[in-house]
Amino acid sequence: MIVVARHRAELSIALAIAGLGLVLAIRAPGFFVAGNLLDVLLATLPVLIAAIGATLVILAGEIDISVGSIFAVCSVTAGVLAVAGVPLPLVVLIAPLVGALLGAINGALVAWLSLPSIVVTLATMVAWRDALRWITQGAWVQGLPAGFQWLGLSQASYPVAALIVTAGLALAILRGLTQVPAGRAIYATGSNAEAARLAGIDTRRVRFWTFAAAGALAGLAALLNAARFSQIPPNTGLGLEMQVIAAVVVGGAAITGGRGSLAGTILGVVLLGMLGPALTFLGVSASWERAFQGAIILVAVGVDALRARRVTTMVPRREPARV
Repeated sequence: MIVVARHRAELSIALAIAGLGLVLAIRAPGFFVAGNLLDVLLATLPVLIAAIGATLVILAGEIDISVGSIFAVCSVTAGVLAVAGVPLPLVVLIAPLVGALLGAINGALVAWLSLPSIVVTLATMVAWRDALRWITQGAWVQGLPAGFQWLGLSQASYPVAALIVTAGLALAILRGLTQVPAGRAIYATGSNAEAARLAGIDTRRVRFWTFAAAGALAGLAALLNAARFSQIPPNTGLGLEMQVIAAVVVGGAAITGGRGSLAGTILGVVLLGMLGPALTFLGVSASWERAFQGAIILVAVGVDALRARRVTTMVPRREPARV
């Protein structure tokens, strides 16, 4: 019973995924055709990697809504470098580094200048997106070399390699969050920053590095996504911030920080990754996807607020000491 209570959010999402799968199996069995499942997988893996980074930021008690813009900058950067003839290994290295740099700018403004993360990342979201639009003049990156697509792998082997990389990354970060002091410091910072500081944790450094890591992961996600196509639009990643935040929150993470799990985020990404294609197969307009994502965030945050209020009311009040 304790295990069930501890993983209630994850179990709820797993049941929702199973329920959606059952509806699709009955109403739209074509969803489970191998080709469609492969497309869903390839579209979901970059979102999952970006959502892992968003999980780190939210666990630390912050928020990053610039992930879509960082994703776009890194996508275009990778494409431009590939067209310029930069060797593929360097492109693979530079794209996450650019993301880490942009994330570090967010982290520095939040950690060292104590600016609200919602304000900082809203400003950088607009700044990076508009700067990219001005630099590219809206032109797509075209003429990508054949060696860039699928990152030099065959179309059949690329999904396997991308899945292995994503799974290995998720397992490494899961171990870091649960077994490494740096991971526990993230939870402590998000749970109670002042108590963590008094315990000897440099909470500013924790915040800085979570934003930098989230940026690097967004850059890696952008690279894996860009490798699927022969052209890269400068407006790629639009709405990605909604997807990743919804996945993290619906996965059981507290938007105020300090509570959540990577397993919940993974299940949240799977659920939302199925949602868009499922709507299409069920004959529902794809424009409803963003509305559903917003509703999911509101419901998840509302449930979390009710849970926190219930816990607060259950804590017994101390009677004043009698003299």
